Amino acid sequence: MRETISISVSENIKAELDEIVRSEGLPRSDLVRQALKEVLFLWRFRALRTEMLSHAQSQGIFTDDDVFDAVS
Repeated sequence: MRETISISVSENIKAELDEIVRSEGLPRSDLVRQALKEVLFLWRFRALRTEMLSHAQSQGIFTDDDVFDAVS
């Protein structure tokens, strides 16, 4: 089920958004929807990374090389 939300943006952001949708031939809603999906993905990723960071450090994993060594 879809729901509608309303947001307020500055004139500059709206102008930039409108420029992108014109050049890409996308509906404004599609572009905003995709941008929100990406932001939410990054938000969840950062939260998971923060949660896992203390666990990894307790296992002696501090760097990418430590991760590679642990899984190799």
